[in-house]
Amino acid sequence: MRILYIDIDSLRPDHLGCYGYHRNTSPNIDKLAAQGIRFTNCYTPDAPCLPSRTALSSGRFGIHNGVINHGGVAADPFHEGRSRGFRSSFAETAWMSVMRRADFHTVCISPFAERHSAVNFNTGFNEIYNTGKNGHELADEATPVALDWLTRNKDRDHWFMHFNLWDPHTPYRTPAEYGNPFENDPPPAWLTDEIRQAHFESYGPHSAHEPWSWGKGDRSRWPRMPEEITSMTDWKDWVDGYDTGVKYSDDHVDQILDLLDEQGILDETVIVLSADHGENLGELNVYGDHQTADNITCNIPLIIKWPGKRSGVVEDGFCYNVDMAATLVDVVGQPVPDAWDGVPFTEALGGDGWEGRDQVVVSQGAWACQRSVRWGPWILIRTYHDGFKAFPPVLLFNLEDDPHETTDLSESLPDVRNEGLARLEQWHAEMMATSISGVDPMATVLKEGGPLHTRDMVSIYSQRLRDTGRGQHADALEAKHGQGTPKR
Repeated sequence: MRILYIDIDSLRPDHLGCYGYHRNTSPNIDKLAAQGIRFTNCYTPDAPCLPSRTALSSGRFGIHNGVINHGGVAADPFHEGRSRGFRSSFAETAWMSVMRRADFHTVCISPFAERHSAVNFNTGFNEIYNTGKNGHELADEATPVALDWLTRNKDRDHWFMHFNLWDPHTPYRTPAEYGNPFENDPPPAWLTDEIRQAHFESYGPHSAHEPWSWGKGDRSRWPRMPEEITSMTDWKDWVDGYDTGVKYSDDHVDQILDLLDEQGILDETVIVLSADHGENLGELNVYGDHQTADNITCNIPLIIKWPGKRSGVVEDGFCYNVDMAATLVDVVGQPVPDAWDGVPFTEALGGDGWEGRDQVVVSQGAWACQRSVRWGPWILIRTYHDGFKAFPPVLLFNLEDDPHETTDLSESLPDVRNEGLARLEQWHAEMMATSISGVDPMATVLKEGGPLHTRDMVSIYSQRLRDTGRGQHADALEAKHGQGTPKR
């Protein structure tokens, strides 16, 4: 058996044709979906990049493995302390360690571990190829590494390859000569000029007024990204930049699949395509980043093409990326480690009858401090630190009616809001009851002063707000978070 896991950073499912997108961003991924199983409600339990891939590699939610932030104590797994043996429990139970026990030769082609100082992510890989640009490499710099390995190992069986593309991640940097495949295609219709204007008058890192984080960007360096979202033309340009990165990645997925086909092993290879998280493109006034525990950041694509298994199938049950890892472990005949939060959905591969989880709970700790619960048509977002955004403590959305989260229902539907809060409280109690450390990393982040990317930014951002005629927001920000000291 051969397994290829294609991991496309920041890939949101609803910008793929197979998930209903109106633009032709993903013809090759769409073909893969038509030959396999497409999951519509797969989630990362923890966002963004470092928490998501730590959950995947460890099989554990962030509340159990300790990683929910991009810096500070909660950017590294919990220390085991005196109970740690010659090898850590992470080393023994990591996803790739388990796959190696199933006799797989494991290969990673990604700069992720270096980008985030995430040395634990490398655990269990026989071979590691760091493409060397800390996530800024183009697909045409990463794909040749994968093609070379596959060419040199064309006669090898029983391998697992993790192949990582970054092109939809900001900054949108697809080469200029690639052009704009979507120049004549309208952007999604959900964002109106009225919504855009309200966003522009509001505030927050990566808001319409600061889509480059904290201020106006430099379009001379990154021409696919407008400096601000001052008009619907700017928004179309921004979406075009993202979608072009998706299309560029899709072209390179085709190169990999074509080589496997030429080698005569494509139909014998398990193909899994997914992402670490999505990418907000205006939702909740976040443009071009992944800063929330909402449906747009945490819902990820999952497509599995498995020889001899079901094809052309859509599964709508709730699941996590850690469930996908547990499923692969189960299918190759290994027991899922007791410490894992991942639950196999093996039955979904072979036949009808899989219903998925009753709910999923997701977290964000790098740009805001949030936990959210998704059940039925609902998502309830509980904010503990707003990340300098205009977030109330609770948000509630009906995703069937409002997939882009434009209308907060938390005040108009108190019974649903209270059910969501109760679900979060119950989940938290269950997670802490099975916590080895007894520490909630969300509390750790809050004690440290909040998420890494907003820490010590109050005075700098307040000045930006006053300089752009939004002094009332600066006053409110300082009243809530203090005046702070400049970040050095």
